[in-house]
Amino acid sequence: MKTTTLRRRLALLPIATTLLGAIGAMGAGSALAQDLVKIGYTGPLSGGAALYGKNVVNGIEMAIKEINAAGLEVAGKKVKLELVSLDDKYSPAEAAINARRLVQQYQTAAVFVPHSGGIYAMQAFNEQEKFIVMAYSSTPKITETGNKLTIRIPPTFNSYIEPFTKYEMKKYGKKVGMLPGDHDYAKNWSALFEPAWIKAGGTVVSNNPMSYNRSADFYSGVSRVLAEKPDVLFVGGPSEPTALVAKQARELGFKGGFLIMDQAKLDEMSKVTGGLAMLEGSIGVMPVSYDERTGPKAFAAAYRKAYGADKDPTTESSYNYAMTHALAAAMKAAGTTTDAAAIRAQMNDALMKMPKEQNAGEFKGVDAVGGTIVDPVVVTVEGGKIKPVSLSELLK
Repeated sequence: MKTTTLRRRLALLPIATTLLGAIGAMGAGSALAQDLVKIGYTGPLSGGAALYGKNVVNGIEMAIKEINAAGLEVAGKKVKLELVSLDDKYSPAEAAINARRLVQQYQTAAVFVPHSGGIYAMQAFNEQEKFIVMAYSSTPKITETGNKLTIRIPPTFNSYIEPFTKYEMKKYGKKVGMLPGDHDYAKNWSALFEPAWIKAGGTVVSNNPMSYNRSADFYSGVSRVLAEKPDVLFVGGPSEPTALVAKQARELGFKGGFLIMDQAKLDEMSKVTGGLAMLEGSIGVMPVSYDERTGPKAFAAAYRKAYGADKDPTTESSYNYAMTHALAAAMKAAGTTTDAAAIRAQMNDALMKMPKEQNAGEFKGVDAVGGTIVDPVVVTVEGGKIKPVSLSELLK
């Protein structure tokens, strides 16, 4: 009797196991029922601009973790965001290839890209393939093309040129030596800066673009420019190579000031130059770690908690963090994660309604052509310290 009962129980065991497994799977499925939505990134993750690209990725990933932890629901469905990041080595051609892959393979409705060459390459087809170019570059041309699916994240750099020029001329003199990078962003900056310097009564004594992304030794190029005895050096590209240019200029005896494009950040540069002393007389954009406004300050604290107490956040991180939050809010408001035009249409409201703690860029909205509305704060280095100053004050 006992043997028969045991055999029956053993015979029923596989059936019971199958049923339990099915019930468990159903339970897990209902608990995890959510759409997985990919967000795209193409930018430098290797080479001289790798840190610059990584800073952008850090900001996006930090926002995605917060969004997923809080829970995102779009059109009644739970949504989980995931970043797909591809290295384009700062190459416009590679950026275009990566963007097509992100859209076609991963169905991304938005692709973040932090260099103007890549942005232009993607603007050639993004409206046809229906994805938003989340453009991290301050080049004015980006939003002058009429592309209806582009968001330019930082303010345009042309607002910096006149006050930066006035400050350096007053402090050091009217002869400038130009040592910009040779990438598209630096070319755009240079094309506007050079005539503005001359119009203000200055002289361009030398112009020697260099490859900031492929070199770590700038001595020969810097020497050629310094031979013309400039009062000021115009420099700019990613922070690390820009800092090397400044450092090597000081080591070659340069005593003047540095007019720094907004791509480079003084706090990151100071890690390469061993402090701010070598950067005395510089003017550039405000480092996030020195910004006392609500959004940047909250972001800096959260960033160090996420990546380490010794990690200083950058504008690349903070601006892309805020725009990722805005993108998620726009998806929710639009009721879609795939319709790029509908999502783009909600970006202005998403920024205007963003909680202050998430608004690390202090954005006030998006203008009619897709550029963010923001009041930038800049800094100078005086007496080995960073000194915040408003653009309007510099122009007095």
